[in-house]
Amino acid sequence: MTTAQPSMPAEWAPHERTWMAFPPPNGTFGEPDSPALAAARRSWARVANTIAAYEPVTMVAGAGQGATAAALLRPDVDVLEIPLDDAWMRDIGPSFVHEDSAHTGLAAVDWAFNGWGGQGWAGWARDDRVAATVAGLAGYPVRRSALTMEGGGFQVDGEGTVLLTETVQLDPGRNPGWTREQVEAEIHARLGTTTAIWLPRGLTRDYQAYGTRGHVDLVACFLRPGVVAVHTQTDPAHPDFTVCREIADILRSSTDAGGRRLRVVELLAPEESFDPGGEPVDYSYVNHYLANDVLVLGAFGDPRDAAAAEVLGRAFPGRAVEFVDARGIFAHGGGIHCITQQQPAARRRGAPPCD
Repeated sequence: MTTAQPSMPAEWAPHERTWMAFPPPNGTFGEPDSPALAAARRSWARVANTIAAYEPVTMVAGAGQGATAAALLRPDVDVLEIPLDDAWMRDIGPSFVHEDSAHTGLAAVDWAFNGWGGQGWAGWARDDRVAATVAGLAGYPVRRSALTMEGGGFQVDGEGTVLLTETVQLDPGRNPGWTREQVEAEIHARLGTTTAIWLPRGLTRDYQAYGTRGHVDLVACFLRPGVVAVHTQTDPAHPDFTVCREIADILRSSTDAGGRRLRVVELLAPEESFDPGGEPVDYSYVNHYLANDVLVLGAFGDPRDAAAAEVLGRAFPGRAVEFVDARGIFAHGGGIHCITQQQPAARRRGAPPCD
């Protein structure tokens, strides 16, 4: 029996629920009962509680940690215990796709996961099984891919276009020996896309400790088919100043699956471009999350928070824009998009957010 051609809907399509993972004690978040771990858990809980006002949320927690999670969460957030190594559900969870022409059924793509390219600080024996476990809990079949990839490493427009990063999908630590053509063929087969747009790299800090080596969801995201938001660093002293200009130029010259030349919307980076230790920050408004009727936007206590909310509010009229302080999430190597994973509605109930 063969399955129908899959199709991954854009993030703005209606959701059945959001999946998240509760930070476990580890080298990233801190030891059990440490202030660092407690702070991370509060940050994750704030995101979950914000989303839960708009759509169902399931938080998976490690063995014996469900009660701790529930104490921080709204009572309507479901808490389930499963084995975990880390808490970046975007990367360890499944990528849900429609699998029939009527969009009434879902399947879960289970990418191979090896700790963002086999990085020495990461553990992944349990996390590589999370996608299949979540799919089973959701009640949908699993489609295992041989490609090592994370959900933060690609973005789709829901109409056949996917954004990729050379330092992720072609990383020899992830996919040794794979050619660009082989990567594209596997991604198109799993997601139903037809056109891949490759960016050369991600943000500078993403190549430091606890980075992903270039996830695209810090750099660029679709606002609708044919329109893409791009992280724009305005400080010439910041190493991403040149990186962002190059990425924007590539996207402006790119054509999507529908034959449209992409229109670029610049999302200015926060004015705070270096941390107190002099390291460049990667705070990014691109790394937001779209749930039903809401856009959850990272706040950084920065004058540009409000400007980002205005730009994204115009892109998604009719959605509330809810701020959640994301500094405690970025401190561990990611943002709001990185800790969430959407389960689309099995039956399509809407259209893109704007014309």
